[in-house]
Amino acid sequence: WRSREGAPYSTLVPSDEVTINYRHGLPVITLMLPTRSERCQFTVKPVVTTVGAFLQDVQREDKGIERAEVFATDGTKVSDATLMEVLLMNDFKLVINNTAYSVSPPVKDKLSSEHATEMEDIKSLVHRLFVALHLEDHQIRKERELLQKLDHLKGELLPLEQMKARIVDSADAKTSRLLWVGLALMSTQGGALAWLTWWVYSWDIMEPVTYFITYGSAMAFYAYFVLTKQDYIYPHAKDRQFLHYFYRKSKKQRFNVERYNKLKDDLAEAEESLRRLRQPLHLRLPIQEINDKD
Repeated sequence: WRSREGAPYSTLVPSDEVTINYRHGLPVITLMLPTRSERCQFTVKPVVTTVGAFLQDVQREDKGIERAEVFATDGTKVSDATLMEVLLMNDFKLVINNTAYSVSPPVKDKLSSEHATEMEDIKSLVHRLFVALHLEDHQIRKERELLQKLDHLKGELLPLEQMKARIVDSADAKTSRLLWVGLALMSTQGGALAWLTWWVYSWDIMEPVTYFITYGSAMAFYAYFVLTKQDYIYPHAKDRQFLHYFYRKSKKQRFNVERYNKLKDDLAEAEESLRRLRQPLHLRLPIQEINDKD
């Protein structure tokens, strides 16, 4: 066994000078400190502790240690960034100053099913505690973001809402005028037919005229159905005429209906997200449980 410079180390100590035991699932490394001449135990967390961190802990315990390194059995130096979990999978050599310790980690027994279940319960409990401690901060931050988004959307919608209100008033007024004109025409038609029937001609002459007027009205209603695929129902016809005036006026005033609808949808979505976010704040329930209930 030689150092990186090729010179042999002064001593090669048997493996019993450095022992590794598992306590509560964590490896405990026991070794002899050279200058203090006493045995010291180091408990490491294999999934987070690196070889470099372990060697630094050893040097902090014994200030007389000038050099501490770890080598594989074939003489290859183990990187300081290697996790202890990887190192403890195979035999290795721990070099302190000029002394090389041969280390044989024990094979870690597999966890029993009951122990594994307990560990999963503990992990679940830790996760729930973490969520309980950090959930409210996350929700407050998310609520602030949603409120800022709502203010931005409302600011963009304000001029569009004002323009839309003017267009709606104009379209509604034109639709109402059209309805009144229709009523006036029907009243005029009824008065003309009555005048022609009783004062100018007789009913025998006017009966065919009224028949063809009725038949012409039926043809007009059928033509409306052919063109619109809808029955001629007065409220529906009024709404259709209103939309016709609305879009024609919007085009003249360059009112972007698609952009307005998109902003309204985004606003509704943001308000719904804010409502759902504030609900678990009042109930003090985790987000996962809220989603499960939904």
